[in-house]
Amino acid sequence: MNQLFSLVILALLQLGAAARIPSATEVVVGRQLLSEKDHKYKVDDPVPLWASKVGPFTNPSETYEYYSLPYCQPREGVKHKLLGMGEVVDANRMASTPYQLQFRKNRQRELVCESLLDAEHLAKFRKAVKEDWYFQMYYDDLPVWGFIGRMEKLFKPGGVTEYKYFLFTHIDFDIKYNDDRVIEINVSTDPQEAVNISENVSGTVKARFTYSVKWTPTATRFEQRLQRYERFPLNPVHLEIHWFSIINSCVTVLLLTGFLATILMRVLKADFIKYNKDDPAMDEEESGWKYVHGDVFRFPPQKNLFCAFVGTGTQLFYLALFIFVLALVGVFYPYNRGALYTALIVLYALTACIAGFIASSYYKQMEGELWVRNILLTCFVFCGPFLIMFAFLNTVAIFYRSTAALPFGTIVIMCLIWSLVTIPLTVFGGIAGKNNRAEFFAPCRTNKYPREIPQLPWYRTTVPQMIMAGFLPFSAIYVELYYIFASVWGHKVYIIWSILAIVYVILIIVTAFITIALTYFQLAVEDHQWWWRSFLCGGSTGIFVYGYCFYYYYARSDMSGFMQTSFFFGYMLMVCYGFFLMLGTVGWRASLMFIRHIYRAIKCE
Repeated sequence: MNQLFSLVILALLQLGAAARIPSATEVVVGRQLLSEKDHKYKVDDPVPLWASKVGPFTNPSETYEYYSLPYCQPREGVKHKLLGMGEVVDANRMASTPYQLQFRKNRQRELVCESLLDAEHLAKFRKAVKEDWYFQMYYDDLPVWGFIGRMEKLFKPGGVTEYKYFLFTHIDFDIKYNDDRVIEINVSTDPQEAVNISENVSGTVKARFTYSVKWTPTATRFEQRLQRYERFPLNPVHLEIHWFSIINSCVTVLLLTGFLATILMRVLKADFIKYNKDDPAMDEEESGWKYVHGDVFRFPPQKNLFCAFVGTGTQLFYLALFIFVLALVGVFYPYNRGALYTALIVLYALTACIAGFIASSYYKQMEGELWVRNILLTCFVFCGPFLIMFAFLNTVAIFYRSTAALPFGTIVIMCLIWSLVTIPLTVFGGIAGKNNRAEFFAPCRTNKYPREIPQLPWYRTTVPQMIMAGFLPFSAIYVELYYIFASVWGHKVYIIWSILAIVYVILIIVTAFITIALTYFQLAVEDHQWWWRSFLCGGSTGIFVYGYCFYYYYARSDMSGFMQTSFFFGYMLMVCYGFFLMLGTVGWRASLMFIRHIYRAIKCE
């Protein structure tokens, strides 16, 4: 059985590399695949130029296939490259182009085709120029970008404004090589060779598409050719400012956390001295957190859902750790197409056993009886809302005919991974957790009937406590959020994983400390219902992050349109929900360790 299950996992991982079922047109010449794999060429060897996607520059999620615009197609027909699962999820669709870019062969004003653009074609190109569309291509796995055209705004007498649209018809390829390797490629368009496609143009327009190729030797080694992309998003000055901002933010947060921890330790020391005195009068006047020692370990309501949250949050915590390990060893180098998405999908599937084990183990310790329901709830507590959101957003992308819509084959592969790997591993982990003989450790006995919680002021209720708990961790990651958003929802490249790892550690530490402090203040006023409160306070940072999404969308970005808006707020809602589960688990686990420590240090009858 174990061997069969291992074979299933290996087969799914191999299928994931293919990601989708190729159609009849998705045929690639063997020599081209071999040359791209080896990256070594001889003079005049064909090196294919793949067209990936086009779309509005301000809407990174709204992408379309290159030939959704009426560009010149290869004479032998369009061929598609077989892509990996992560590449497809990243909205790449590699199609062959008519540009002949043989290795070290210069070309000057080479004709691609002459096309007569009718009213329909002109409308498509005009829309693309008006919305500032760009195209993305790959040459020897090196990305290149260019704009479709340009728009001119003319002011005429009488306050009349006229817009003119021009389509770029000539492309210059500047390629650098070292011996038998392609090192660098740059693309530029010639504004002097642009066709007027303005609205006042009537009839058909003749467009002559041409290109030039220039090869230049360079001393840059093949192993260093991606460094230019690493230097692209941040120059040294901005990098120093980035480091300074992060260090300043972290130091401020750590000082506040240290100050809070110092006060808490001094108060706890005084409490320990007070509660450990053998004074009968003190027992009669017992108050504070010792007073609720018979209720503090009373299991929470809705413990089935609570344990499912804790199990899934633990899985996401370890998933983030594994992603950071892969990033720090250099797996996610710039423009390694879809590597991050592939890692997220595979690691989420393989870490499902952690969620099942933790959820079922705690559920058994809390004397739960519906363990089958608990395991099933753990399977769907995060995947369920995510699948619903994905179905809605994928439908929107299909309606827009965008490459952001996953092909049917990719959806089938992902469903197979979820149903044949994620769910079985969650079930196996749940069974192992159910059979775990660990008992819930409680230093104090629990009373048969709960004590009544005294009337508390409004600022000690759940919502104000969540606001206080989420603000400090959010302030630790606020600076880094902009760079992450600019990478995920923009065209910048995020490469400073070391900074992000430091910020992640600071986030975990601050979340744990602030939740412990609020839990102590809650128990000090004899409110013993801390289980859900500590989870909600720990996870409240996710709510702050989602609030930042609105600020970023309206103040820091130029995104617009229904598709881009729904993709941004929809997927960010799922990301923040994952943050809520992960940080809520951190807050609860930290509070549990703290409570066990303080009640073990005093005498409780």
